[in-house]
Amino acid sequence: MSCITPDGKLTESAKKILGVTKDLTTPEEISKVTGIPLFRVRSSLRELGDAGLLEKINGKFRRTVSGEEKLKG
Repeated sequence: MSCITPDGKLTESAKKILGVTKDLTTPEEISKVTGIPLFRVRSSLRELGDAGLLEKINGKFRRTVSGEEKLKG
């Protein structure tokens, strides 16, 4: 499942994930807080990272400035 629609908008699950990644957060924490299954969180993290909206540091994720802007926009 894609996190970004063809017209460049975030899906609801992507918004949830970006919403909880203000600070460094593990995939397991993201899954628990959002209610999104862990396998889907992991694939979404890869996609959002590839899009430059998240960064990975020591196995944890946080949104980038671009991710912050996309979440607000």
